[in-house]
Amino acid sequence: MAPAIRYFEDFHAGQVIGVGTVAVSEEDIIAFARQYDPQPMHVDPAAAANTIYGGLIASGWHTVSLFMRMLVENLVAKTVSLGSPGVDELRWPLPVRPKDRLSGQMEVLETRVSSSRPTMGIVRWRGEVRNQDGQLVMSLLGTNFFGCRPA
Repeated sequence: MAPAIRYFEDFHAGQVIGVGTVAVSEEDIIAFARQYDPQPMHVDPAAAANTIYGGLIASGWHTVSLFMRMLVENLVAKTVSLGSPGVDELRWPLPVRPKDRLSGQMEVLETRVSSSRPTMGIVRWRGEVRNQDGQLVMSLLGTNFFGCRPA
């Protein structure tokens, strides 16, 4: 049986949707950072030990990428997604470290039908990623466009 497709009407303010979990390895942290954010605290465990972080940490952009992967695989791919105009207030309050297990969620803040495109709805939401101890390691505010359910 094919999974149910979510339309704009399936999102409601106050709704919290878990988007999955992912484990983070030292190898993943270093590989991502070597390609996209080659700062010492992300690519060199010895150098990272001498930083304010006291050890290797994931690039914040790696954390965002992990969240995006969870969001797409466990939610967006099962919707009538029409894209996004962007995110606001991206924060990394605590670093992600090797062997962390991250969990993501999306809380719907508000929904409205587009005034210029009535077949499209707009969903504002807060995304959060927490580590295995429940500590917040990333947050952002997002906006997505979803297709409305056909008449």
